[in-house]
Amino acid sequence: MAQSKTQIKRQGGPYQIHWDDFETVLAIAESGSLSGAARRMQVNHATVFRRLGEIEKRLGVMLFERSRSGYFPTPSGEELAETARQMEGFVLQAERRIVGRDLQPTGAVWVTTTDSMMAGLLAPLFGEFRRHYPGVTLDIAVSNQLFNLTKREADVAIRPSNAPPEHLIGRKLADIGMAVYGHKSQIDINALDLHQLPWVGPGSRLFDEPMRQWMAEQGYDEQCAFRVDTLIGMLSSVKAGVGVSVLPCYLADGEPELIQLSDPIPQLSYGLWFLMHPDLRGVSRIQSLMDFMTGAVREQTARLAGYPALKKQH
Repeated sequence: MAQSKTQIKRQGGPYQIHWDDFETVLAIAESGSLSGAARRMQVNHATVFRRLGEIEKRLGVMLFERSRSGYFPTPSGEELAETARQMEGFVLQAERRIVGRDLQPTGAVWVTTTDSMMAGLLAPLFGEFRRHYPGVTLDIAVSNQLFNLTKREADVAIRPSNAPPEHLIGRKLADIGMAVYGHKSQIDINALDLHQLPWVGPGSRLFDEPMRQWMAEQGYDEQCAFRVDTLIGMLSSVKAGVGVSVLPCYLADGEPELIQLSDPIPQLSYGLWFLMHPDLRGVSRIQSLMDFMTGAVREQTARLAGYPALKKQH
């Protein structure tokens, strides 16, 4: 007779007990009848009768005493049934652990973002995410260069953009407002003329063509003798009194020595995106990060878009 596919094997040959023997013996022992065991195992009465006969023949021992009132385990049958109960407990325990891992994402996520987003918005949100998902490790690459997600230089990008790459997928999290800021000690708000003030502009390695074009159109470019290639650098320069500059509202509003000198500038607004390669769609730890960041960032929609300068001054 062919061996069962679920037969337990050992070095030198198979054991005499198969995995499914335990299920059969436990079902009969707990139900007290072949018909009850058949219902529990979702097979017919004849199948249970045949399996029990094969088990007892193979082991050379009677496992149940038969009577008109039912099937009662012998000492050997009870021992086998008790082993089956322990095995069932281990299986259920393993199942709960595995399901728990599914519900609680684990693993590493490599995120790339800019220095200004990290400093002004994302750092505390990443910390809060870790408290909710302690099994996920975040590896943050802070860079103003756009990493290549197709080549897996990073798993996801949380970056400002008005035209995210078409080959990536993701979600727009919010709109980011930009306004003009200056140092309070150097600004006379009652005689404000931005064309008479020194300006801090974007350096050549800061890829912000809309800001450069806007400054040129407004005539502020002529007042710009100091340029920096990061928004954090521009912020530091304004705080040092070098000049006024266009800065993200979420970044500059937290600086008590700065004053907002214009309303948010519509043509300089941009979107904040959570981007990833399509191949990573459905990965639990990445989906969890995207969903968490979506909710956390959108709670700050008004702050990120910026407030009118008049409201800030009063």
